[in-house]
Amino acid sequence: MGSASAAAYDYQSVTGFFQQDDPNTDPESYDYSKNNFGLIDRSYETDDQLGNESGNQSTQWQRFETYLCHLNAEASPGTHYKLIVAGRHGQGFHNVAEDFYGTKAWDDYWAALDGNGTITWSDAHLTDLGKEQALEANAFWGQQLGWAGMPAPNSYYVSPLYRCLQTANFTFSGLKLPDDKPFLPTVKEMLREVMGVHTCDRRSTRRYIHDAFPDWSIEPGFAEGDELWRADHRETWDEHDVRTKVLLDDVFNSDDSTVVSFTAHSGAIASLLRVTGHRTFKLPTGSLIPVFVKGVKRS
Repeated sequence: MGSASAAAYDYQSVTGFFQQDDPNTDPESYDYSKNNFGLIDRSYETDDQLGNESGNQSTQWQRFETYLCHLNAEASPGTHYKLIVAGRHGQGFHNVAEDFYGTKAWDDYWAALDGNGTITWSDAHLTDLGKEQALEANAFWGQQLGWAGMPAPNSYYVSPLYRCLQTANFTFSGLKLPDDKPFLPTVKEMLREVMGVHTCDRRSTRRYIHDAFPDWSIEPGFAEGDELWRADHRETWDEHDVRTKVLLDDVFNSDDSTVVSFTAHSGAIASLLRVTGHRTFKLPTGSLIPVFVKGVKRS
């Protein structure tokens, strides 16, 4: 769950590289899959470092990756740059229930139950549509890693809620990844959705998660039962942002990867955007957003 003694960082979203951080980009109509994931076609001061002796033109992603590595190489001690690729899980049974009952009735009554006798949404699983959405993300990643030259993540972090475990598995399994960047995810407690009251956000046991995905890593200190979810208190945005900072501090202190993947939730991604100062950008189920983050260690 992150070390309490880990150094603290200040975070900021680095703008001018992705369409998603441009105020003129409309989140309601934006389709990341049709816009090279939003990477802006621009020049970089490191473009002359790319040798193209064979006559092949470097892709926009290859040029961005070179620039990202340059930023980290030239950064002052305690300053790190990461591209966080944040993915929202595919549609879960709780999403279907909220759509059916309406948000007010869902929040006021139904969300506190385990289900309605027809479907169960406690630690909600993916619907068939949710699985299809994750497979669409898989196809998108395949294209981006191929012709677009997008760098594969060095690290994969996944919320312990089951819909995210499923989504990450469908999204990244079977991709042609570099040998030195395999899909070996780590389950992170602090990546979970807004906690409390809603049973869809109460996680299953550690054993249940391990039995379902035995080859995945579960971070140290991960309790057997859910010790964080409370039936009588729904986490506030401020409370959520505190643990998102704990998550980021953990990742920035322990992982020198430049490209990392987060498979999480709408609330968790909204918190990530708030903590880094990124503009609000709502994601539909199954969608992805790149977040270019600069972290500066506090002195």
